[in-house]
Amino acid sequence: MGQTQTKSVLVIGSFMMDLVALTPRIPEDGETVIGTSFGRFPGGKGANQAVTAARLGAPVTMVGKLGADDFGDEFLHTLNAESINTSYILRDQLHPTGVGSIYIDEHGNNRIIVIPGSNLQFTPQEVDNVKEVIREAGVLILQLEMNILTVKRAAELAHGFNVPVILNPAPAQELDDELYKKITYLTPNQKEAQFLSGIEVHDQNSAQKAAEILLDKGVQNIILTLADQGALIANKHKMIHIPGFPVEPIDTVGAGDSFNGALAFGIVHAMDLEETVEMANAVGALTVTKKGAIPSLPYYKDVQPFVIDSPLK
Repeated sequence: MGQTQTKSVLVIGSFMMDLVALTPRIPEDGETVIGTSFGRFPGGKGANQAVTAARLGAPVTMVGKLGADDFGDEFLHTLNAESINTSYILRDQLHPTGVGSIYIDEHGNNRIIVIPGSNLQFTPQEVDNVKEVIREAGVLILQLEMNILTVKRAAELAHGFNVPVILNPAPAQELDDELYKKITYLTPNQKEAQFLSGIEVHDQNSAQKAAEILLDKGVQNIILTLADQGALIANKHKMIHIPGFPVEPIDTVGAGDSFNGALAFGIVHAMDLEETVEMANAVGALTVTKKGAIPSLPYYKDVQPFVIDSPLK
């Protein structure tokens, strides 16, 4: 796959230093349990998506705001080591780098508390300062760990430049109709789709009903992720289910982010959407087989054999 004419994946998004505790089970209210291990991993939805796209082989630029602290320094080191363009990342002297407090049980299920810190300080005006970067991008990825006005301004600029917009609506919050109309690919998981549509999503049929409601809001494509069941592609032309890849999960943190990074990779390489989503399913499946967010993200050389050797083939 040639790289010479490939436009970049642009991520305007969040950084979260993940503080991860492994435990046999998540404690109940007022309960203390003895955990098994603790780790610190650079993460956050934006950074995870950027690293995924870079490891798959796309040129990647990341835009956002870090604190002027040790965690911020560590993030820049991590992203630079992945050959991600960090030239447009700002440092905040007043607010710390975002932190995620994560608890994972022995089945790979997780509970997460996010303290956004400097992520929320990246403003719509600062988005305007990188509008030429947006104009030249092959695709823009956005999430909701930033100021919603910043997200809306970035989507507005990209839409005006005919740059495809991926919005990963996490953490879920209400979105206005004007934002929906500027989204090329909306990528909710089951709980996010339920929040946005009002439809409880538990199987393919309910996923289709939720997708229809979201398409009516003006989104061009819904790609609804269904965990180990794969993903649903829905647009005005088709509604098709792409099966998932069976794996034994160890840590589900970062699975959705890696899916979105893989989706962006496929878009800038002009891959067929169904092929792209199949690859993104594989990337998400591989991600949950390792601990941590960024440390678990696969490389392209790992994904192709996994897809080819899958029992689904």
